[in-house]
Amino acid sequence: MDERTEQPTGVRTGVTTGGTAHGPRAGGTDLATDTFIAHRNLLFTVAYEMLGSASDAEDVLQETWLRWADVDQETVRDPRAFLVRITTRQALTRLRTLRRRKESYVGPWLPEPLLTAPDVAEDIELADSVSMAMLLVLETLAPTERAVYVLREVFDLGYDEIAQAVEKSPAAVRQIAHRARAHVAARRPRVVVSPDQSRSALAAFQQAVQTGDLQGLLDTIAPDVVLLTDGGGIVQAALEPIVGAERVADVLSRLASATMRPAQINGYPALLLSTDGKVNTVLAVRLEYGLITGLYAVRNPEKLSRIDREVAVRR
Repeated sequence: MDERTEQPTGVRTGVTTGGTAHGPRAGGTDLATDTFIAHRNLLFTVAYEMLGSASDAEDVLQETWLRWADVDQETVRDPRAFLVRITTRQALTRLRTLRRRKESYVGPWLPEPLLTAPDVAEDIELADSVSMAMLLVLETLAPTERAVYVLREVFDLGYDEIAQAVEKSPAAVRQIAHRARAHVAARRPRVVVSPDQSRSALAAFQQAVQTGDLQGLLDTIAPDVVLLTDGGGIVQAALEPIVGAERVADVLSRLASATMRPAQINGYPALLLSTDGKVNTVLAVRLEYGLITGLYAVRNPEKLSRIDREVAVRR
């Protein structure tokens, strides 16, 4: 069963993501390139949600392009499905490698944060699917379960399409989807929070931290709040989760001198912490029932290299 159709961005006409030329057709553009560009944002989002790493997602897109450029375009009925299938298979291969790499990671591993456009927040389901909290839940799934969950629950692909992408039978995919859905439901935030609610809670949190208002800070975080800090063994960070309002507040009180500014990270309001004008920490939150239950501080500089560039994510 063949496929091909839908849209993204990132490759210029006649050039692959890696810069390899592809022959233009009569109109001065190339069909393979045009189709890939049209779907690129979608493909990036699929890969990113499966991997939690923008740099690895970009590598997957390059591998997808190389395979796509060699396909006879006339044989593909649904380009979108065909490209998603290639991307999924490449992401699954890379995901298994990443899981081995994470076993030797120093301290907590957090997803690579993305600076996202304001319109992402308008699509509540998309924003929730790329949020730091949800990506951490997806980390608890096996690779194939993660692929099936993402393709079914986020991108609403049919079981037959998913079966081709993960090389399983449709019946097996249905079972995997059911199991993954139950697994995620038991671990995801209990309520989906609107961007306005997140902004309000984050503003109160930022005010309390920057003014040294301990009680105000304690009023914004849950008693069992968890702080995860990802330094990757490169910069200073806690090697274990910090649990409990008082312990977390003690750590956060040391941030009073940092320059903080709000930003849209992975579809939700977050804070960028800077020293000498350079961002050194992205602080995202998990919010439930008006209180912050999770704090995710990404400090690994390798994960912050693109935080000044807005990334397009699409369904």
